[in-house]
Amino acid sequence: MSYNLHDLRDDRAAAARVVRAVAPDVLCLQEVPRRLTTEVRLPRFARACGMAWGRGRAGTGGTAVLLGPRVVLVGRSRGRLPVRFPDRTRGYAAASVALPGTARARVVTVVSVHLGLRADERVRHATTLVQRYASGAPGSADPVVVAGDLNEGSHGRAFAVLAAPLRLVSGDVATFPARTPTAALDVVFASPDLAATGSAPAEVDPGDLARGSDHRPVWVDLDLRGAAAGEGRG
Repeated sequence: MSYNLHDLRDDRAAAARVVRAVAPDVLCLQEVPRRLTTEVRLPRFARACGMAWGRGRAGTGGTAVLLGPRVVLVGRSRGRLPVRFPDRTRGYAAASVALPGTARARVVTVVSVHLGLRADERVRHATTLVQRYASGAPGSADPVVVAGDLNEGSHGRAFAVLAAPLRLVSGDVATFPARTPTAALDVVFASPDLAATGSAPAEVDPGDLARGSDHRPVWVDLDLRGAAAGEGRG
């Protein structure tokens, strides 16, 4: 699940109810509160969602990854994505996770990202992510999921950079603005061998979707055992 929280400036209780209704194993967040307030406000939000945050704030540019109780954290990484001053900082946070006890359990690296406001910057940001996590180079062999706010739709150049090695699994779901969404800015990409599976839709209160943030979230169920076509939901 990917969710831009708008710096928790909206109805935090509604946003937490949205997350609990979806009950994700991994939650990629963008626009979490910055600087020292993160250490207080993000753990509090994680607890309200029934999830955990393993720190790793520095250098993430307002991104974070929360984990549900079923998954085990294997490793973390993070980084900044350069922007032109005075734009707000951008970055990514990644968690490598596994589901113990499942057949052929695999480690999957899940990356939360918030791309910049300028088209050329977004292309550079997307290229950085692909080179680090999805290039097939040493250290990028595990399946990868990239989820977040791209600040552009499917016709954008950064979208194309991510779509080259990865596969869009969340569908073309409009997520912004939350009250009357018209733009599909929030997406989930995955390695081709991670299959998106159909499942019953989550019962999310439409009022909570409108009140929780200025973005709606997007989410998808992934089968870690093999590749097959599927659809996302959001």
